[in-house]
Amino acid sequence: MTGAATARIVVLVSGRGSNLEALIAATENGSVDGRVVAVISNRPDVFALGRARRHGIAAQTVDHTTFADRGDFDRALMEAIDAHEPTLVVLAGFMRILTPEFVAHYAGRMLNIHPSLLPAYPGLRTHARALTDGVARHGASVHFVTNELDGGPIVLQGEVPVCEGDDPERLATRVQRIEHLIYPQTVAWYAAGRLRLTGDHVELDGRRLDAPPRMRLEDTVHDTEITTE
Repeated sequence: MTGAATARIVVLVSGRGSNLEALIAATENGSVDGRVVAVISNRPDVFALGRARRHGIAAQTVDHTTFADRGDFDRALMEAIDAHEPTLVVLAGFMRILTPEFVAHYAGRMLNIHPSLLPAYPGLRTHARALTDGVARHGASVHFVTNELDGGPIVLQGEVPVCEGDDPERLATRVQRIEHLIYPQTVAWYAAGRLRLTGDHVELDGRRLDAPPRMRLEDTVHDTEITTE
């Protein structure tokens, strides 16, 4: 990938699509040299599809409940995605486990965001688990998708403080703020040709990332201060 052409981005969703909205905003304001050409959901009538339509983006449902098995669903989903000739596939709250065939088809050009500082807390209920463990810092991770659930090579992480009195909902809101920064940043790197997956490691600007860079959302009055390591 050279970054010479504007990236064509297909976003997969299952729910409200707040990360989708952040990504669309980044493409519209020029932060990402690309455009979201389609939004595809595995569930009908989710809020994210309405977000797409309001921005004039093709919105489509491939309902997983209408297929006999995961393989049939994934093949139909691949057909729907490939019709848009994507440069990059972005999972934004897409709540389906993908088959190895699907992952291989988009190897090196599919990203996911997970609400924890991976490798801590893969899977579900990440905020509640972090609070139960009494951690001081929590966050989110953007990674390339591989066959290992939430285990692909990490590109960028966002870190937030865990504050006194937090419950899972309050902590989730803070984590979402950093998600809306790190996901567009990662997509911008990819769209510009700066980011690639080589074997099992990430390269940024031609250099291997032995550890992912991290953004921090500090506990200021307005929760807005961002620093990058």
